Amino acid sequence: MKASEKDWLLLRQMLRIRAFESSVIRLYQEDKIHGSTHLYIGEEAIAVGAISALKEEDYVFSTHRGHGHCIAKGADMKRMMAELLGRADGYSHGKGGSMHIADFSHHMLGANGIVGASLPLSLGPAMASSIRKDGLVTVCFFGDGASNQGTFHESLNLAGIWKLPVVFVCENNQYAVGSRFENTSASRTVAERAAAYDIPGIRVDGTDVLAVQRAVKKAVARARAGEGPSLVECLAYRWTGHHAGDPATYRPAEEVEEWKKKDPIRIYEDYLMARKQVTREELDAVRAQVNAELKDVVAFAEASPEPAPETLMTNVFYEG
Repeated sequence: MKASEKDWLLLRQMLRIRAFESSVIRLYQEDKIHGSTHLYIGEEAIAVGAISALKEEDYVFSTHRGHGHCIAKGADMKRMMAELLGRADGYSHGKGGSMHIADFSHHMLGANGIVGASLPLSLGPAMASSIRKDGLVTVCFFGDGASNQGTFHESLNLAGIWKLPVVFVCENNQYAVGSRFENTSASRTVAERAAAYDIPGIRVDGTDVLAVQRAVKKAVARARAGEGPSLVECLAYRWTGHHAGDPATYRPAEEVEEWKKKDPIRIYEDYLMARKQVTREELDAVRAQVNAELKDVVAFAEASPEPAPETLMTNVFYEG
């Protein structure tokens, strides 16, 4: 049985995220991207698996490490890259940078530079859906570091009380900046904390796109049925430092190499090949297509103009 279009889409989206982030690293090293830029390499299966379980109309809230979520939800990579380069054709006209990309046309309600802020924000559209009874679901991404913020507990509690149609997806990459999860959490997992709010909590392999998809599909179905929120913890690993300029010397080299063996893209490719759904030649062709796509993305961003000086105070909130 050949791979279906849905199978190819999962792979293509993960490859797009990987290629986008690899291009970001290069541009950052060339001093063309300024400011904090948080990379998603190694976590591609979480964004793609979770968002593949949604309808186009469903909502997504992202984090400071949001490029993968934006791409998986359908955001325009050309406008994303232009934003990272501070250009006028970017999503925020070059004024928001990496951590403030939103695309309301795809119901991507935004990345966020404040740790844990996505949690209470996600309750807004979830509450609106509950009132309207429109059957839409909100997925809220956050990291293991955010799980120790007060907003985590407040948001899960309120969502549980009101049975809001929201799925909380924790991307546990095991480091909050440079602090290991086990050194900052009294509980062994984030998922087990769901019991305190009487909602389901599950931990899955965040390097397995199909495992993430299955878990989130179940949580989404529960939310659409009016049964309330769920917490899905996805265990993965960021291959790079906390941000593009972080050498991450706090992590043992052997730990990094061990996790790189669990490459989510390779795992999914091996799965498809083992089932004889794809050939190596087909996989190579898709990679080549994605790499060509990213060349166009970078070319567009680099050709985009700088914001005009007279636009300095437009599209921003300020008190004059």
